[in-house]
Amino acid sequence: MIDPWGSSIIDYDKLTEQFGIKPFTDVVDDIPHASKLMTRGIIFGQRDYNKITDALNNNKPFATMTGMMPSGKMHIGHKMVVDQLKWYQEKNADIYVSIADMEAYATRGISKEKSRELALNEYITNYIALGLDVTRDNFHLYLQSENDDVKNLAYIIGKKVTFNQMRSIYGFNNSTNIAHIYTPLLQVADILHPQLKKYGGPKPVIVPVGPDQDPHIRLTRDLASKFNEEYGFIEPSATFHRFMTGLTGEKMSSSKPKSAIYLTDSLKDAVKKVKSAKTGGRESLKEQKELGGMPDKCSIYELLVYHLIDDDKKLEEIRSKCLSGEILCGNCKGCASELITDMFEELDQKREEARKIANTLLK
Repeated sequence: MIDPWGSSIIDYDKLTEQFGIKPFTDVVDDIPHASKLMTRGIIFGQRDYNKITDALNNNKPFATMTGMMPSGKMHIGHKMVVDQLKWYQEKNADIYVSIADMEAYATRGISKEKSRELALNEYITNYIALGLDVTRDNFHLYLQSENDDVKNLAYIIGKKVTFNQMRSIYGFNNSTNIAHIYTPLLQVADILHPQLKKYGGPKPVIVPVGPDQDPHIRLTRDLASKFNEEYGFIEPSATFHRFMTGLTGEKMSSSKPKSAIYLTDSLKDAVKKVKSAKTGGRESLKEQKELGGMPDKCSIYELLVYHLIDDDKKLEEIRSKCLSGEILCGNCKGCASELITDMFEELDQKREEARKIANTLLK
């Protein structure tokens, strides 16, 4: 059972075997100018991505759909979604971003007003500061509660979903509130509505998610096939990215401040978190020099791989020197601190203007 509202998935191999997610390596060579997240294995799995490679290679229209449930601060792990949206935007995909305020209320008790505030000031402002162009005609941002197309579609597709099916997918029981049970239908409608004729559909849709969201993908694909004759829906594609390890060694989480670097942290706090982060170092300096470090168990190396170093050769050099014991954890923390400083200084410069733009989007 995968819980999209609370699970922490670590065993990616077991996940792919149990639920039939295909390796992303099966398709990566077919992607023109694949992103670093793709080539470095951070995006590890996919469902039906061949539809997207066909669109990319033959200049066919397609859409990218993502959503946010604004329940806390945006941390650096969330940047993966922005990087993927930017890449697809460069490939001329239509971009759809749902603010899941109805889901936030049903599952976390967050009001519509608070969801809107968090989404714009904490998430969308940072999306813009990180380089996503929200001024394009093919960028669509909306609140679930204010999108009648999504709400109407959720109601219609609910006709072909039973409680037994929802219970088997999500583990709902007799104590689950009805609003919560309804939210997966909103997720399905979020994903499928770009295929309505009003939005230029039907067309392929790619949904980049963490593996904890796969229940929504499976339900959506099932319902797309059931409504194919009526709406012409194409089963959506999906990619799955690895979760970032938290600075404390557990999963990075907005609710655990010591595990995450928030994008709104002060520069001083961000650097302090880097310097106190758990590494893949050995227990002693002597052992580190003799046996080398363990970069695959190091949150600092992960920061470099996911976000801070674009040059593959430079990254491989750091990895090689770590494994040989030539460089120590302090060296990597110093490198990461400098790069985080550059990132945060640039974000701070862009955030004020980004906030002004964000506040014009949901008038």
